[in-house]
Amino acid sequence: MSTNQNNSDNKFMRLAFKKASEHLGSTKENPSVGCIIVKNGSIVSSGVTSINGRPHAEINALKSNKNSFASTLYTTLEPCVHYGKTSPCINQILKKKISRVCYPILDYDKRTHNKAESILKKNKIKVKIGILKKKAKVFYKSYFLSQKNNSLPFLDAKIAISKDYFSVNKRKKWITNFLSRNQVHLIRSKYDCILSTYKTVNKDNSRLNCRIQGLEHLSPSRAIIDKHLKLKKKLNIYNSSKKIKTYVITSKNNKKKEKFLKSKNIKIIKIYNKKKFINYKAILVELKKRGFSRILCESGFYTTRELLKNNLIYNLHIFQSSDRLGKNGRNSYKNLLHNVKFKEKNKININLSGDELCNLRIK
Repeated sequence: MSTNQNNSDNKFMRLAFKKASEHLGSTKENPSVGCIIVKNGSIVSSGVTSINGRPHAEINALKSNKNSFASTLYTTLEPCVHYGKTSPCINQILKKKISRVCYPILDYDKRTHNKAESILKKNKIKVKIGILKKKAKVFYKSYFLSQKNNSLPFLDAKIAISKDYFSVNKRKKWITNFLSRNQVHLIRSKYDCILSTYKTVNKDNSRLNCRIQGLEHLSPSRAIIDKHLKLKKKLNIYNSSKKIKTYVITSKNNKKKEKFLKSKNIKIIKIYNKKKFINYKAILVELKKRGFSRILCESGFYTTRELLKNNLIYNLHIFQSSDRLGKNGRNSYKNLLHNVKFKEKNKININLSGDELCNLRIK
């Protein structure tokens, strides 16, 4: 195959991944897939897996009345071939007379895994597998874990720090600026659950939702670790708990407090543990049972450090202010990774952003 064709395939597959990223974290048990249809070198249609997982990306891209005959279909994951709650995408691909199908990796779902290629070739459709394969493996890590038995959900963490590594400003509520905080709202939209603690919610009066116009509907569910049921009774989080699923994870029996939380539409998860420490793995298991596969932790130093020590975090998002706090700073993250031993298979990615970087993106 020519270099020009390879370059073209890479370009269109990148665009397909951009489509897939639009609903990452919002498609429930299904992966977020992007699909681009190209004819004579031009894009004629595109689609992404719908919110809550259906219809699939290929169906959304092919439902237009445009002529797809002799087109190339780029999709970020092997097209499904099995019947579930909907008919398989491959049926629509055959019906629309697509001439070539490209995808980077095989679907992890055993009902489809490595079955699409033979069906497509049998119907005289060219197939190319492996375009942007490395990117796909990273992008679908959370989906892979959700399909794997006895695995924990995909967990990332976010922290905000000053130039000199403090997480609390004694004089002001915020560490970073408005632009950096907006980046956090965008990050939240890529997860199906935010994990926090009662201390963080009580201290910051956090809302833990997406407040960028147009992304409000992508606000993830929320899970708050509150071992002894110490959440305050007047918090912003209660104002949206009717619309956004909110859980409190506790080991305490307190009928009065439980009744109050339930009156605020908050669901309670009980995890009993005789030992004093919090069992984070047990918490993640309970969240996976409730269908969560992509979780973002937004909490303080202790929780983030414990999750790191237990090798539970895949990506650490660090937002760093350009200001030094000095004596006005508290809770230093300078030694966050000190004595944390990472397993070879669980190396984490550090994603550093900051006020200066965010300003550069806007200009």
